[in-house]
Amino acid sequence: MQIYLDYSATTPTRKEAIAVMQTVLTQQWGNPSSLHEWGQRAAMVVEQARVQVAGLINAATPESIVFTSGGTEANNLAIMGVARLYAVPQHIIISSVEHSAISETVRLLEMSGWEVTRLSVNVKGRVNPLDLKAALRHNTALVSIIYGQSEVGTVQAIAELGKIVQSHGALFHTDAVQAAGRLPIDVQQLPVDLLSLSSHKIYGPQGVGALYVRPGVELMPLLGGGGQEMGLRSGTQAVPIIAGFGVAAELAAEELATETPRLIELRDRAFAQLAEIPGLIPTGDVCDRLPHHVSMCLENADGKKLSGKALVRQLNLAGIGISAGAACHSGKLSPSPILLAMGYSEKAALGGIRITLGRDTTQADIDWTVMVLKQVLQRLTPVISGQPKYISKIK
Repeated sequence: MQIYLDYSATTPTRKEAIAVMQTVLTQQWGNPSSLHEWGQRAAMVVEQARVQVAGLINAATPESIVFTSGGTEANNLAIMGVARLYAVPQHIIISSVEHSAISETVRLLEMSGWEVTRLSVNVKGRVNPLDLKAALRHNTALVSIIYGQSEVGTVQAIAELGKIVQSHGALFHTDAVQAAGRLPIDVQQLPVDLLSLSSHKIYGPQGVGALYVRPGVELMPLLGGGGQEMGLRSGTQAVPIIAGFGVAAELAAEELATETPRLIELRDRAFAQLAEIPGLIPTGDVCDRLPHHVSMCLENADGKKLSGKALVRQLNLAGIGISAGAACHSGKLSPSPILLAMGYSEKAALGGIRITLGRDTTQADIDWTVMVLKQVLQRLTPVISGQPKYISKIK
């Protein structure tokens, strides 16, 4: 029995996207910058995909969609594209629970003299809007707050945060890689200037993403070259996978009204059953949460026999794919920086696990996974006098 429950890591490419990619590879393989018929056929494919991706987030003009190699590049283009506009370092604000594509890029800016404010979060992983308001300065160039946190599922109050930034006059970016295609996003209503997307999170191919750039917002490109993508992303476009991205985005938009409630029902079913397992506690915001996302934390993780990584390995042996937040560097297990930022102890932060659901997930998958997880924990959990030994979850 094989059960894949790591849809936040990547999703299987849907057959409709594969079909259009095959057509492009065999019939529309020209260089979209060429003026002849072969090139123009390819250019039409790219522009059609631009319309489809714009439709997913209700962008007013397709030209506001800049294709990139993925969410990481989109995030880098947003951060560095703004930073390079300034001759001298300015101030930037991010949250303490950003994806590494944001946090590492900002760290590099900090090394070059930029001032950085990392907003703290509460135990649910949420940014306090009052903290953002207090952190804004006269030289704040950009604020970047993740839309939906990939490890713990918390959804930020992007509309409220964006209004605060907008009223101050700074630019506002959000990494919506995990939220797009799972939550309705309308950039004509949402006060965001820049928004990052990724194809392979919405059943499109890997290797392509996009940055939404609100009309009138200026960026400096990361790459020098031929000036493709409105001058913001030089390099011949990857036409086949861009086409697949477009189809996946269009279908995600069409299925949003039915798929999101179904995922929420499955998510809540998983949480209800997992709550019955001693030693597991939910992480993230239970209410303001990505619809497909379930995350828990082991109270008594020790980094050796019992940790999030150990559970991933054990479930993999049972044919179930999930993920963990703690990372292994040079043979040493490091606690999840996201859980640490939320106030969890180092020991507890070694025990984070993530179960993320998708189009193929069923109730039977949830029930079987919970049963297997319960059996694994019963086998691995230390027992004293017949009772499991647990520790406090929060510092």
